[in-house]
Amino acid sequence: MIPVYNEVASLETSVRAIHAYMDDALPFTWRVTIADNASTDGTREAAERLASELPRVTVVHLDEKGRGRALNTVWSTSDAQILAYCDVDLSTNLAALLPLIAPLVSGHSHIAIGTRLARSSRVVRGPKREFISRSYNLLLRASLAARFSDAQCGFKAIRADVARELLPHVEDTGWFFDTELLVLAERAGLRIHEVPVDWVDDPDSRVDIVATAMADLKGVVRVGRELMSGALPLREIGEHLPLVGDSQTRIVQGVVEPPDAPPQTALLHQLVRFAVVGVASTLAFALLFLLLRGPMGAQAANFTALLLTAIANTAANRRVTFGFRGSANAARHQGQGLLVFFFGWALTSGSLALLAASAPTAPHSVELAVLVIANLAATVLRFVMLRQWVFRPRATSAPHGARATRPTKGALR
Repeated sequence: MIPVYNEVASLETSVRAIHAYMDDALPFTWRVTIADNASTDGTREAAERLASELPRVTVVHLDEKGRGRALNTVWSTSDAQILAYCDVDLSTNLAALLPLIAPLVSGHSHIAIGTRLARSSRVVRGPKREFISRSYNLLLRASLAARFSDAQCGFKAIRADVARELLPHVEDTGWFFDTELLVLAERAGLRIHEVPVDWVDDPDSRVDIVATAMADLKGVVRVGRELMSGALPLREIGEHLPLVGDSQTRIVQGVVEPPDAPPQTALLHQLVRFAVVGVASTLAFALLFLLLRGPMGAQAANFTALLLTAIANTAANRRVTFGFRGSANAARHQGQGLLVFFFGWALTSGSLALLAASAPTAPHSVELAVLVIANLAATVLRFVMLRQWVFRPRATSAPHGARATRPTKGALR
């Protein structure tokens, strides 16, 4: 598929190049679909002329703009087994197409993406776009714990059965569509294969960088909120789809991990999420302590603030850090979390008592500083106990997988 908007100048050259390459290089049945996103410059007419002249070229017209809308529309109605797209400017060298679809045809992976950020990729583009691309992918790693390296490269492929499961849950209709699709796939435990590409920047790109960046930031916030709410049926999606090869998806501490992920990867991601929750909890604790210190006194304010933030912290870590959803075992988790809280309370109250004995006239700011330091130490203890005791995975947690099915003769769109 080739999504286009007002690309009459380059459409014919690009489509003919794609058609010739696929005719010569692909050992599969295939089709090229031009998705016209409400063009106003004659793109639709040029696309229809190409479709009438070239075999296996079709046109789909959309009345509204949006790359995500075009991808969702065409992919959702396709009868192909493998669905792929590339940008009309052919910034990505087509030699990467076979390596892109091969792991999907073989059953090795669920989704394949081109990446411009691999060491072996050969990329020609300006420093501004390089900085924006790397910053965006760094943001995705920090905020959504994404592991894929290049969200926005316009060169991707997906198995049709995977698309049928994921597309109904992808809301974005613009440039963030790719990112949202990949994040949901990754969180569902699906395997994403990355292919280093040769890529040359298009100096005539129509992308509005500022508007796209703002839309992407809003998308990151929305998807992050949806993941935290647990509303998306990601576990069910992962269980519905065939697992890759003979391996099985494993669930580590309630977090779905791909079959080839090393154990230390899950630990690192949990530490990052736990740290984010911990920072928010510490700020909430400091605010509550300052509000309650006057009317209640230091010890009572510490106990109350710590108790309230501990309950909220356990609930947040249960969902965000360790990936548990629903009400099953929630009461047990909170009960064990309260026991962990008492260990933290003993550490912080002991610090307060020691401060009172050694410096009875210390100002409130010193009390707060001592409590924050003690809370940091209690946080380390809390993570260890939550991971090894409260949210320790049970032997029956991991779902059983099935062998992946392998299409013997695929159709490609």
